[in-house]
Amino acid sequence: MADNSQTALLLTRLAERPREDSRARLRRFFQRYPPLVIIAALWLLFMVFVAVSAPLISPYEYTAIHLRARLQAPAWMEGGDWKHAFGTDDLGRDVLSRLIFSIRLSLLVAFLGTIIGAILGTALGFLAAHFRGWVDDVVMAAIDFQAALPFFIIALALLAFLGNSLTLFIILMGIYGWERYARLTRGMALSARTHGYAVAVNTLGATPTRIYLRHILPNISSALIVNMTLNFPGTVILETSLSFLGIGIQPPMTSLGNMLGFGRDYLTTAWWIAVLPGVTIFLATLAMSILGDWVRDRLDPTLI
Repeated sequence: MADNSQTALLLTRLAERPREDSRARLRRFFQRYPPLVIIAALWLLFMVFVAVSAPLISPYEYTAIHLRARLQAPAWMEGGDWKHAFGTDDLGRDVLSRLIFSIRLSLLVAFLGTIIGAILGTALGFLAAHFRGWVDDVVMAAIDFQAALPFFIIALALLAFLGNSLTLFIILMGIYGWERYARLTRGMALSARTHGYAVAVNTLGATPTRIYLRHILPNISSALIVNMTLNFPGTVILETSLSFLGIGIQPPMTSLGNMLGFGRDYLTTAWWIAVLPGVTIFLATLAMSILGDWVRDRLDPTLI
């Protein structure tokens, strides 16, 4: 009888162990990837999917005008129709179609702007760290100038003076935030030059380009990635603000800020024209900020 009881107890414990192991694994997974981070990542992936597949999933051309369906309410409201699930604007254009293509263009502008800013700032930071002297002084003066003057004012002046085009606008988005990358890269490059690996490859006769790109850049890449994730929401907000004021993305192209600007006159009569892109902007920047904070916490060794 005693042997049977011990056998039954052992079998019970063996049966419970997989449950405990699975719970422990699940607990460790959510400690590593908090639910809020997962939701933020899924939302951003959804937006990327919408942007990439916009021509395939859009029910209408975003420029198509249907005057008989002007200011039609969304499908879930009285007077709405599922032919225009998110309603229409003052020209009868389908809001869902315009929202899809707005996400596409806004993400493209913000992504390219962030990449350009990272490349420009990193290159200038390396130049300042390598040459020092007057080159370092000029780069640091430019960094201090842009940091002291609100970039929004610079953008307004450049767009007013040089005119408006998509290429110029993307370049302008790239100029935003470059000083953060330059300051970070310069400081970390100066520190890395004193480390053993940089001194060793320099002694072996490696060129400065090889030293910075092959050896120093990989060692500071985590800090640059963190900076990019934190800079991306600011680029989205800048594009939105300029387009909202009418000096950013111009018709017939459409962006989230563009839609928000056109819909502000109809907040009391057709709120969906402005509110839907506004909510999209809010969720995109919030999700990127959450993901950026998580990436920073994961990659910054001082926070581990």
